[in-house]
Amino acid sequence: MPHNSTTPAPRRNRKRTVLASAVLVAAAATATFALTLNGTDSHTPEPAARPAPSATTSAPGDTPSPDNELAALARREKTDPQATGRADAPVVLIEYSDFQCPFCGQFARETQPALQRSYVDQGILRIEWRNFPIFGKESQQAALAGWAAGRQHKFWEFHTLAYSEPHKRNTGHFDQDQLTTLAREAGVEDLDRFRADMTSAAAHKAVQRDQEEGYALGVTSTPAFLVNGTPLLGAQPTDTFRKAIDAAAKAARP
Repeated sequence: MPHNSTTPAPRRNRKRTVLASAVLVAAAATATFALTLNGTDSHTPEPAARPAPSATTSAPGDTPSPDNELAALARREKTDPQATGRADAPVVLIEYSDFQCPFCGQFARETQPALQRSYVDQGILRIEWRNFPIFGKESQQAALAGWAAGRQHKFWEFHTLAYSEPHKRNTGHFDQDQLTTLAREAGVEDLDRFRADMTSAAAHKAVQRDQEEGYALGVTSTPAFLVNGTPLLGAQPTDTFRKAIDAAAKAARP
């Protein structure tokens, strides 16, 4: 969404919600995942001025309770190519990720397939991807490429290939030629359209929308998740996601 630095954006008619300073602990380090919904658009600095990204995981019990306004961020668009699972699933997991993030790759390779089998395929869970490119030029290019692959219904195939193995960041793995190769391997049929979609204003707008949503929440590292409004940060053990999803599904029952 475009910002106007001189004219205040309209406020929503709802009480300001703040989920701040949720302490997330990993090994010998700690980080804060401050989630703020204030119903107001505000000017945001360029990505280079953002806090440095980090990879942390939260200890069980450290995350805030579910919040209805955060849960409402689930888009539930039936035709969303960057979502998997029923649009009316009782639980929605929103994932803010970067294709160059090693911990995002760990989640994609180890945890997501298990959640797909146990929850998505059973109609319990919907996973909605949000592009959150924070590791430089190739992160941005990969995000645009993923969106373009989704235009031909091959986002998740592209996603699987992009995360198939770890690699060093910004070393050419996600340059234009390699992204086109990934798209071809993912089954994207019209590569000319793929390249055009990747550089389109619509692609940049879609990626910016996801990124601004994450920054508005206070996301500074990847991967970051919301499970029906409950935040989780980092490459958590699969059991941590299972517990969060089970709890959310139980709470969603009539």
